[in-house]
Amino acid sequence: MRILAYRFSAFGDVAMTAPVFREFLEQNPNVEIVMVSRKNFENLFSDIPNVIFKGIDFDGYKGFFGLRRLSDELLKEFHPDFVADLHDVIRSKILTKIYSKKGFKVFRIKKGKEEKERLTDVWNLDKIQLKKTVERYADVFRDMGFEVKLSNQLRPVSQKKSGIGFAPFAQHKGKMLPLEKSYELAKILAQKHKLYFFGGGKKETETLERWEKEIPNTESLSGKLSLKEELNRISELELMISMDSANMHLASLVGTRCVSIWGATHPYAGFLGFGQSENDVVQVNDLTCRPCSVFGDKECFRGDWACLEELTIQKIIDKI
Repeated sequence: MRILAYRFSAFGDVAMTAPVFREFLEQNPNVEIVMVSRKNFENLFSDIPNVIFKGIDFDGYKGFFGLRRLSDELLKEFHPDFVADLHDVIRSKILTKIYSKKGFKVFRIKKGKEEKERLTDVWNLDKIQLKKTVERYADVFRDMGFEVKLSNQLRPVSQKKSGIGFAPFAQHKGKMLPLEKSYELAKILAQKHKLYFFGGGKKETETLERWEKEIPNTESLSGKLSLKEELNRISELELMISMDSANMHLASLVGTRCVSIWGATHPYAGFLGFGQSENDVVQVNDLTCRPCSVFGDKECFRGDWACLEELTIQKIIDKI
């Protein structure tokens, strides 16, 4: 039985599909998944048996006619029995409609958009835990008629553990500890532990290389590793420290425990890393406006970013 699945972005969301695939396929060994995503995400799935990764460069498949050509190419190459839309955005919806018209059974993720809007309404004081995103992915396979029970347990890839990883950046301001706090945290931790910085992009790399020069017992790996090498290095860490960002999900993939820092976002929205513990979450608990955003991309309702400014370095150190 072959399932054609697609999820194109974002990096962390695609990474969250991998542990679900692994446990689903272990429990259903007669199934094969063809995962269609961006080429640079391939190593997220490289060690999962029964997953065929199909990397796509969307510059070659623009607009409706480009997606129709892509759908034809995927059908011709893989001949799936089921189709799984794990994204549910305009691009994937077009593919879904094309496959439905061709007579395929297409199963689509239920994102829970309305309940997430209610959760992030700053006037809503009744905040509750929503279904975890990994369970939403698993539900797509359950809707197909398969059984899958997620363990939500970390699986350490490496038994060799040393040093602490620190990824102080996130895509949006609402998810990122102020850099001056991250710098002070790094100085304190590096007094007792070898500290490795993780990041990407020119500005992040420049910042972390400067920190490496200024803080003894630290090493910046930003911009130096391929995704495969980065996963391997994270697997060998005693601990990862991350914002609510892709690095938390990379730690989950290789079974490394992660202390995660949350600001405008909240684990209630369902994006805590697979197998990561709520006890390892650092956040300001007494702000009724949290969470104000699912992705951390909104401006602060209060204007003072209290969810991040009021987080003390000592609180993070205590958790570590």
